[in-house]
Parts: sequence; C-alpha cells; structure tokens
Amino acid sequence: MALTSSFLDKERTIAQTGFNRWLIPPAALLIHLSIGQVYAFSVFNLPMTKLIGITHSAPTDWNLPTLGWIFSSAIAFLGISAAFFGKWVERVGPRKAMFVSALCFSGGFFVSAIGVYLHQIVLVYLGYGVLGGIGLGIGYISPVSTLIKWFPDRPGMATGMAIMGFGGGAIIASPLTLALMNYFLSPTSIGVWQTFVVMGAIYLCLMMLGAFLVRITPPGFQPAGYTPLVQPKKLVTTANVTADNAIKTSQFWLLWVVLCTNVTAGIGVLSQASPMIQEMFKVSATVGAGFVILLSLFNMAGRFFWSSLSDYIGRKRTYMIFFGLGMALYAFIPSTGKLHNIVLFYIGFCIILSMYGGGFATIPAYLRDLFGTMQVGAIHGRLLTAWSVAGVLGPVLVNYIREFQINHGVPKTEAYTVTMYIMVGVLLIGFIANLLLREVHMKYHYGVNEDQRKETV
Repeated sequence: MALTSSFLDKERTIAQTGFNRWLIPPAALLIHLSIGQVYAFSVFNLPMTKLIGITHSAPTDWNLPTLGWIFSSAIAFLGISAAFFGKWVERVGPRKAMFVSALCFSGGFFVSAIGVYLHQIVLVYLGYGVLGGIGLGIGYISPVSTLIKWFPDRPGMATGMAIMGFGGGAIIASPLTLALMNYFLSPTSIGVWQTFVVMGAIYLCLMMLGAFLVRITPPGFQPAGYTPLVQPKKLVTTANVTADNAIKTSQFWLLWVVLCTNVTAGIGVLSQASPMIQEMFKVSATVGAGFVILLSLFNMAGRFFWSSLSDYIGRKRTYMIFFGLGMALYAFIPSTGKLHNIVLFYIGFCIILSMYGGGFATIPAYLRDLFGTMQVGAIHGRLLTAWSVAGVLGPVLVNYIREFQINHGVPKTEAYTVTMYIMVGVLLIGFIANLLLREVHMKYHYGVNEDQRKETV
C-alpha cells in the first residue's frame, strides 16, 4: 500500500530533464476518450427496455423516461464533482486524480452490471449515474492544469487535443457497445450486463495507462524558444488568482454565462438531432443516425480547430465568432426546412456543433488567460457547473417547445422553428456576456498584500 501511495504522490510525477512534453497529450487523451463514452450511453437505452422480455418490452421492463435519468444524473454529477474536487485535483496532482477517476468510472460500470443483472434501477443510477459521474468530473478536469503548464505557448491547442477525446469517445464507444451486446446476446440475455463488465475493464486499463504516463512540469520549465510575458497583455495576465477568489469576480460569472449559453444551444440539438432531421425532411432513421455520427465528428474536430485558432486570434474573438455566427446559423436553419434543402441544413448544424465542441476546449485557456495557471484546474471545475445547468436546459427547451407546438397543431416539419429562434436569443445573452469581459482587477491576484489591496480599491 505504501508503494502504491508513493507512486501516486505528486512528487513522483515530476518529469526529468529532457522529458518530451508531447507525451502528455496522449496521456490526457486516454482519459478523455474513455470518459467520452458517456455521449454514447443512449446506445444502451432501447436494449435496456427489453431486459426481461428479451425480444420485446415486458410489463416489468424499464421504460425510456426511467432510463433517461441515468445519463442526466451522470452529467449532473460530472459538474458537481468537478466543482467539489477541483482544488483537491490541483493539490494531489494529475496521476492520483486520474487513478481515482479510473476507479470511479469503471466502478460505475461494474455496479451498473449488478443493477442490470438484478434488475434494480437504483443500482444503475448509483453506479453509472453517481459513481460513474464522479469519475467523469474528476477525469475531465484532471489533465487540464497540467497541459496548460506544459504548453504555455499554445494552451488552447493543448487542451483542445485532450478535450477533443471527450467529443470523440462516442465514436469508439458506440460500435464497441453494439459489438459486445451482439456477442453476448442469447435466448436468456440481451447482453447488457456482460457488456458493462467488459467495458468497465477496458476503460479501467486505458485510464490507468494514462495515469501511468502523465507527468508534471519540473520547476522553472519553459519550452524551447518560449519567452514568458513580462507585462500583462490585454485579457492575458501574468498573475494568479485562487479558485476561492475567482468566484468572487464578475469575470468568472460572465464566463459561466458564456459557457452555459454556448452549451445550451449545442446540447439541445445533440439531444434531438436524429428526430429533428427525420421530422423536418421526412428521411429514414438510418439517415438520422448518420447525421448524429457526422455531428459527433464535427463536435470532435471543432474542439481542436477552434481552440488552436484561439491561440492566434485570442479567446474573446473566438467566442465572438461562436455567438455571432451561431446566431446567424440558428436564424437560418428554419429556412432550410422551408426550402427543402437538406445540404444547407447539414452544413449549418455541422458548423454549429463544431463551435459547441470548440467552446468546451477553448474555455480552459480563457480561464488561464484571466486567472493564471496556479489553480486553473480548480476554477475550471467550478465553471463546469454551467454544463450541468445547460445539460438540463438545452434538451428541455428543444423537447418541450416541440411538444407544445405539435400539440397545438403545428406540423412536425415546422415544430423546431420557434426553438431555433429562442436559441438565437440564448446565444445573444452569451455574446453580451463575452463582450463585457475585462481584465481581472489586481486586488484578486494571489500574493497582493493588504496595503496594495487598499490602494487598488
């Protein structure tokens, strides 16, 4: 036990002189590709409505609304645990955080497997929803601060490489889930609990490998050819702000609104992407499934593209593009239905989803610019509560407004029009919040003494 503890200690992860910093993104990517499985959890939904009936839903089988709470609780606990454990992750370092994340996330699969086998939905909620959700939150933030410190010259690109994995995790998990369930399918079992066990073991191994590979920067590390800022640039500080002080600033809450509005608009589309294209253009379910995969690809690619671009044009300008272009595209989407132009519909939503993913990947670098690197992981964790709110708000706006429209006689082909215009309003709020962002006042900077604080008030 002592050997395990010492191996996980932060001091044991300090890189030796000459360590190649490009080994860190793959370590982070292993974590994010694993926990990104959450975006593919819906693949389990229909099979889990037939656990008793096998070929059809029996009266005692779970229904889709009941199963929907598994994903919702996992996302909720992602945000809660990221906020609650953020300072702990900074204190103990990335290896121990990734180790704990791996145990929680894989443990969520194992507990859920027992829940499915015993047909106890509460165990599935506690397993994947609570325990797995905690693993999601800790795993999501664990590499962020480390990557930013290894890549002070390109923090947007570095975090984009890792967070790209979270967006792409579903592309791997979805076919893997289907293949495993087909393998374990039998006259007496639909193969879900066995698939949970195997996937839990696979992700445990991958995440432990990431924890083994990760290293933190040695004291005084600077990349070759990099010249640190001596004087602050506009919206880029050379100082540091603690997580406790960060939440006292208007900048933190403006960024909270920025993230929440960007995610609300994107996640609402993701939650209804397949039904939306089927109802607006009367295409098959196969086309709808293909549309979801295409959106996932742009969601993933956007995380790397936009965050890398932000290193050159700045975070504020990048978010101005997200919101300005997003408003134009959402306002245009209803016209594609009226024109029966599915190609323009595809193009519009692919760009929107690239900016949705880009928003996730760019926000850590935006936080680093405003609050410094000292506790950026903890600050990022607290900011992710915006994701928890958006994860509820976005789907509710799309689903319930659509239902209201249809119930009042609006054709299904036009049921999303009002929602698209509401999303324009949501993005306008984010645009204004981003526009209002200014440098953090030095009274919040770490190390400012009391006399300096009084002078700056």
